Amino acid sequence: MPLVVRLAWRNLWRQPRRTWLTVGAMVFSNVLLVFMMSLQFGTYGLMIDNTLQMFTGHLQVQAPGFKDEQKMRLVVEDVVATADRLRLELQSDTIAARATTFALVSSEARSFGIAIYGVEPAYEPRVSNIPGLLQEGRYLADSNATDIVIGETLAKNLKVGLGDELTLLGSGRDGSFAAAVVTVVGVFRSGVKDIDRNIAEIPLGLFDDVFFMQGAGHQVVIVAPAIEQVPALQMQVQALLEDRPGVVVHDWDVLQPGLKQAIQADLSSAFFMYALLVILVAFSVLNTQLMSVLERTREFGITMSLGLKPGRLGRLVILETAIMGLLGLAIGASLGFVVVSWLSVSGFAYPGMDEMAAQFNLPSRLYPQPSWLTSFAGPLVVFIFSLLSALYPALRLHWLHPVAAMRAA
Repeated sequence: MPLVVRLAWRNLWRQPRRTWLTVGAMVFSNVLLVFMMSLQFGTYGLMIDNTLQMFTGHLQVQAPGFKDEQKMRLVVEDVVATADRLRLELQSDTIAARATTFALVSSEARSFGIAIYGVEPAYEPRVSNIPGLLQEGRYLADSNATDIVIGETLAKNLKVGLGDELTLLGSGRDGSFAAAVVTVVGVFRSGVKDIDRNIAEIPLGLFDDVFFMQGAGHQVVIVAPAIEQVPALQMQVQALLEDRPGVVVHDWDVLQPGLKQAIQADLSSAFFMYALLVILVAFSVLNTQLMSVLERTREFGITMSLGLKPGRLGRLVILETAIMGLLGLAIGASLGFVVVSWLSVSGFAYPGMDEMAAQFNLPSRLYPQPSWLTSFAGPLVVFIFSLLSALYPALRLHWLHPVAAMRAA
């Protein structure tokens, strides 16, 4: 071991309590950063999956302009055949055709304007979790039955329950008058008031008959095995539909731009808190090293009078800080990784979380996701700022006069 490293190591343990307190602050902050970053990025994945599985899916095949205008005439021709083709080519059953329009729904008591979705009963449960959120009744079964599934809030507003009839009034694809009488067979609760109040689902075959769609629809919803596979899957779908110039393929980022903005806003606030934590640790290191330099002022004066240059003494102080930083990085990152790895399997919960999770169809336990980025990004930043905080104590040695330093008490 080089002499300068041995000297730096010995200097650190001249005040072991102070050194351990500083290293302990680094370890605590590093463990906290690893845990919080792993939890944060794991929660983002969960939030994206649950939001997209509610209704949007990872990809949608639509007519150009439908995303912005949602007009009845902007259709995907032969929508069921298109979905069947994609299911066959991609060898996936997480693909479903839909049609949608706005209509007036009336009960004996009240009337409301809502969005009506025509869905494939056999495939909709594989691209949306709404079928799994039923509080009463059953989901759609027959593609041509006069059934409807509505949200809990809409059922309360209309004052209807299972078995009650509703009247649908709207406009067909050709501009003609469209009307139908349907029976409530299921009531769902998503936890999102706008969905529970404004959305209802009927079989796609019934939708086609009532609104004169002639086999057309508005969406083919696709769910990817994982969020990371969406770009490749989008390119694959676009290649399969090259012979269909009247359709476009949108990914979840285009379909739900607010979701990414919400994540970016949360990241900004989180990084602000992380920065405060790192700065507090940096000031702790600054205090430790400044006290160490002041305590050794007379020793530094003697060594400088013997010909040792201030630069070498400054590098010694930085080396001492680097050793402390490496100790904090190694211990903190290792402990943080162990804790997060254990929680990624067992999960953790806090009081009241079960009720909230059930309301929003979320798992009852949170599972942080460990990775190299979350395990070492935070501790590495702490290490760098610790080194930067040692610059001022090291630079003080350049302003030190040997004679005045030797006279110091």
